[in-house]
Amino acid sequence: MAQRVRITDVSPRDGLQNEAGVIATPDKARLVRLLCEAGVDEVEVSSFVSARWVPQLGDAAEVFALLHDAKPKGTLFSALVPNETGLEAALAVNQAAGMRLIDRVAVFTAASETFSKKNTNATIAETLKRFDPVIKRAKAADLGVRGYVSCVAGCPFEGEIAPEKVSLVAQGLWDLGADEIDLGDTIGAAEPADIALLINAMTTRLGDRVLDQLTLHLHDTSGRAAECVVEALALGVRSFDASVGGLGGCPYASTPERRAPGNLSTQALVRTVTQAGFTTGVAPERLDAAATFARDIVARARAETRTQA
Repeated sequence: MAQRVRITDVSPRDGLQNEAGVIATPDKARLVRLLCEAGVDEVEVSSFVSARWVPQLGDAAEVFALLHDAKPKGTLFSALVPNETGLEAALAVNQAAGMRLIDRVAVFTAASETFSKKNTNATIAETLKRFDPVIKRAKAADLGVRGYVSCVAGCPFEGEIAPEKVSLVAQGLWDLGADEIDLGDTIGAAEPADIALLINAMTTRLGDRVLDQLTLHLHDTSGRAAECVVEALALGVRSFDASVGGLGGCPYASTPERRAPGNLSTQALVRTVTQAGFTTGVAPERLDAAATFARDIVARARAETRTQA
C-alpha cells in the first residue's frame, strides 16, 4: 500500500503576503474554502503580524471569522505568529469562535544571521529567546507549534549555508517545544544533493525521529523543486509545503528586471508525489479550481494597483 504524504498549502499566507494589490478579505476566505474542498491536510490561513509591516495580512482575524463553518474534519488551520502579541491575537480568534479554529501556530527564524536581522530585526539567538514564552503559551492552550527555519540551502546575503548550522537552529526550536520543524529553501537554491546533506545533518543531530516531525518548504526559483521533493521522499520526508498556483516566494530572490518564480505549486507537488509512488488526499481537479481562483484574485489586485499608479 502506497505511503501517504502530508500537504500543507501556504498560499493564503505566504502566497499573498508580498502582493502589493489588496486582496479582499472574502476572497481570501474563499481561497481557503476551495483548498479545503481540494483535500489538503492543512491550510496556513494568515499571519498575525503588524499591519504596518505586512498590510496584506492585516485582516487575519476577519478572514478567520469567515471560516467558522469551513473546516472539514481532519483539516488543520494554522497561522504565523511572530511574538506574544501575535499569539494573543490567534488565541482571541479561537475564543471568539468558541472552538479551536486555529489548530497550530508557527514561529519563524533563519539559519542566516543576516537574513534573520533583516527579516525579524533580531539575531537567531534573540528570535529563539522571543519564541520561548510564545511556544509555552501555545502548548498550554493545546495548540501545535511549527518552527520555520529560513535559508536552509542558501541566503541572498551570506550565500551557501552549512547544513550543520541549519540543524543547530532546528535543535533550538525543538528544545523549546516545537512539534514540527519546517525547513525553507527561501531563495530556491537547493539541488537534490543539498537536500540529502540537509536531511543527513538533521538526523545526525536529532536522530531519525525528526523525520516524523519534518516538513520541507521549497521555492522553485531555479526549477529544481520537484527534483528536491523526489530526493526528500527517498530519504523519508513525508510532509511538504506548497502554494496553489505557485503564488508567493521570497522578494530577495527577485531582481529589478525579473520577478523570481515563487513557491513550488501545490499542483506540481501533488503530481511529483504521485509519480514517485506515494498518495495524497488531494483531488487534482478541485485543486485546479483553487489555483484558477487564486491566480484570478491576484491578477485582479495587480491590475487595480497599476490603474491607481
